[in-house]
Amino acid sequence: MLTGLALADFRDRVRRPAYAVILASAVGLGYVAVPDSDAKWMIMQIGDHRGVYNSAYVGMVTALASGLWITLGGFYIVRNSIERDRSTRVGQLLAATPLRTSAYMVGKFLSNLMLLSSMLAVLAVTALVMQLARGESQDIDLIALWQPFVLIALPLVALTAALALLFESLPLLRTGLGNVLWFCIWMVISTAGQGPGLPLDGIGVNSVVRSMYADMVAQHVEVDGSFSLGLTYLDKPLGLFTWAGFTPTVGYVLGRVALLLIAAVIAVLPALWFRRFDPARGHRSKARTPEQGQADGLVQPVLIDEVGPYPGSSRPSVATLLRTRPEPGAVTLRIWAGEVRILLQGVRWWWWTGAAFLMLSALVSPEIHGIVRVMLPLSWIWPMLIWSRLGTQRHEYHVEGMLGAYPSVRRRILAEWAAGLTITVVAGIGPFIRLVAAADWLGLAGWVGGALFIPSLALTLGTLSRTHRLFQAVYLPLWYSVANGLPIFDFMGALRDSSELATAQPSVTLAVSAALMAIVFMTGALRRFGRN
Repeated sequence: MLTGLALADFRDRVRRPAYAVILASAVGLGYVAVPDSDAKWMIMQIGDHRGVYNSAYVGMVTALASGLWITLGGFYIVRNSIERDRSTRVGQLLAATPLRTSAYMVGKFLSNLMLLSSMLAVLAVTALVMQLARGESQDIDLIALWQPFVLIALPLVALTAALALLFESLPLLRTGLGNVLWFCIWMVISTAGQGPGLPLDGIGVNSVVRSMYADMVAQHVEVDGSFSLGLTYLDKPLGLFTWAGFTPTVGYVLGRVALLLIAAVIAVLPALWFRRFDPARGHRSKARTPEQGQADGLVQPVLIDEVGPYPGSSRPSVATLLRTRPEPGAVTLRIWAGEVRILLQGVRWWWWTGAAFLMLSALVSPEIHGIVRVMLPLSWIWPMLIWSRLGTQRHEYHVEGMLGAYPSVRRRILAEWAAGLTITVVAGIGPFIRLVAAADWLGLAGWVGGALFIPSLALTLGTLSRTHRLFQAVYLPLWYSVANGLPIFDFMGALRDSSELATAQPSVTLAVSAALMAIVFMTGALRRFGRN
């Protein structure tokens, strides 16, 4: 029964269109991990050198990249297994069976592990293709190529599958705050986990680095610089060295096995408190929306009509909604006001206190450079959990059918986008005032681009996925790259001093925002066509 539960859950997931997107993303990651010799980026290097693309090096760099990035994105992908059983009421059926809670948790863990491992399998095949495509070495050694996926990537993926289950079983961590916390944990693991002397060799890369250093010294290659794992932009091509591969010791292998056992223990741990959807085993709670467990943590969602207030009733019936004729000229404003109320309904006092503190800090900051580099990014991370609700709530509250009768879908979409824009403007009003006072027109152009881009991204990802998690998973790394000075996509104009494209960046951001909104409108049109 345990195996059947895991397979059934896995098969349900792989039938979804999102799974094809996941596999396509895995192929893209494999391509990025092994760039062409004249590419301007690199994932792994030692000083000014990289290894020749033989089986050992291609397998290791692809496995390390996949192990780290799947632990980030994969967490958000699999972090809905329990919630899906709750929302579909499958959990209530399982509560009536003799299935033990520990067996249920193991089944969910295996399902998560199979889903993430399927991405590893695709990446393993992609690594073979990339070695042949780059053509630096045609000698194929499948053991050297795929060994890193088993020893390094698989334990990391197993820990991710288990921790996603643990987060989902705890009331506080299954909220959007848990998603933010996981990003912070991932940052610590991906950086500090590479150091020497860690228990179980950390993420397993330190022993690999020592092996590479030894081969470079044996080949009389000057080692100038430290080991780097992560996306790095290059000013010039890297030098080459030949790496013969990594021969793991018994202690190293036992450490990787220990990580797998720790993951299994973490997966079973929630059985101590998880009540398995059985209301008889705990206090009855108020009904929850399908995604409320992941919504925000700072918000208690309340369903509000989207057409504005009605005389004598704050929640009109469907019949009333369909036959009421709003006054001409006030429809757009009332829809916008309703969307703002939906986004802000139930926001806690401490959120407003934090927003006010950030605004005042920006107003009193002595340097305009500090405002653009520090205060603006801080101001535009604070409302992230509110933005993540854009495009998702109609699906969560099962009102899409009712709103389908609304005659102007485009107006409703624009009103929801404008509500997100309002939150963005209010959150960034402090830096905006200082930029206006300093007549910093380039900074203002970047601010306007960011204010338009953020709600566009949130609405697009929410519309496509119908879940909060995708925006949170995408926006956090994107914001982090800007906050740390990486000019990957400076959507808020904070890196104008270090980016060669600073003057063109606002125009690029506006173009991307327009493209995102076009995707929203096309998605809505396709879904309406499918229903018809």
